Amino acid sequence: MAQRIGALGNVALKDGRSVMIRNLRDADREALATFGQSLPKNDLLYLEQDFTHPQIIDHLVDGVNAEHWRQIVAITHDEQIVGYTAALRMPGWSNHVANIQLIVQPAYRRSGLGMQLAQAIVEEARDFGATKVTVDMLAALNAGQAIFSRLGFAVEGQLARHAIDRDGNLHDIVIMSAFVRV
Repeated sequence: MAQRIGALGNVALKDGRSVMIRNLRDADREALATFGQSLPKNDLLYLEQDFTHPQIIDHLVDGVNAEHWRQIVAITHDEQIVGYTAALRMPGWSNHVANIQLIVQPAYRRSGLGMQLAQAIVEEARDFGATKVTVDMLAALNAGQAIFSRLGFAVEGQLARHAIDRDGNLHDIVIMSAFVRV
């Protein structure tokens, strides 16, 4: 597992820009909706949650104080959300496991923001008691797999034609995981 760094706060990106990485807040409802609307259609095809739907945005923002869920955003100096990540601790016999989601606005990809967000959410998952962290993604998302591999995640399995996009196309998913120390 990568060495722990200060996860939340101002972060300088590889391209010279900077963002604030912090927990999602109640006041972020409009900015999160704008973020969802800014994502390209192709990104929306592969997301588990529809970030363009007002009820989904309400659900995400209403969950900011949930005991088993952490959500982090990357915010620009003008208060625009350009990245979102979340860790949800599983119920029952898997309550030591947290599952991660992560999405970065295209203009901020390849800037190091995905890695910063991934590192921050893994630390948050550890802080709320997860000892194992998993992430599911389309097998075709090589950049996402590379980010999590650098953080010590390994592929646990691949499920054939397990995800269906909003156009009805089937895709393989990869399940990666890492054990973290509490």
